[in-house]
Amino acid sequence: MNWSDECFLVGKNRYNENSIIAEVYTKERGKISGMIFGGTSKKIKNYLQIGNKLHLNYNSKNDNRLRYFKIEILNAYSPLYFDHKQKLSCITVATNLIKILTAESQANIKVYRLIELLFLILKDKDWLKKYIFWELELLKLLGYDLELENIVDKTVLKNQTIYSVSSSSEKKHIPNFLIEKDLKVDDLKILLSGLKLVSDYLDKTILKPNNISYPSCRLLFVNSFK
Repeated sequence: MNWSDECFLVGKNRYNENSIIAEVYTKERGKISGMIFGGTSKKIKNYLQIGNKLHLNYNSKNDNRLRYFKIEILNAYSPLYFDHKQKLSCITVATNLIKILTAESQANIKVYRLIELLFLILKDKDWLKKYIFWELELLKLLGYDLELENIVDKTVLKNQTIYSVSSSSEKKHIPNFLIEKDLKVDDLKILLSGLKLVSDYLDKTILKPNNISYPSCRLLFVNSFK
């Protein structure tokens, strides 16, 4: 079987001295993994930065055997942020979510378009706020909608609106911007509290029930703001 497609690199591991196993999210076929011969060479290695957009040529005699990729660079997104630790870490976290939460060979054009959107978001001044909503949209597309608007309790105290979610064991504060989406947020602590809320939901509702370890790259991302 032979085909070609455009894709984003979401994961890679060294296979031997000359080759790597790459995981990519393609436009037409979803997440696919395969071997890139010469992937450790200086020329190709420079292309293989997580998040870069690639043109992929696929070759395999049948779907049950190891797939072989030949790649060309389309857009080198990641190198644009080599000098911006938080944004580069954000790319790693986002692509890691794609890698661990999507199924092999299941196309979803909306997920692919969301990856494209990520690199537009990173250009914005309020990129962190928009990225939090990016994660929520990804989870929704994959069937894990948090549905905050439907579960929050609203209280007005001294002309201040407070949102919260109550369970049998705790009452959790919800940052206002997650409900009032047009709200301008200048306080980094508030944004990080929103990111933590999504992280807690991800860990308790998706990762732990599926025996998936909490990604270390996510901890590094959060810690990069400290």
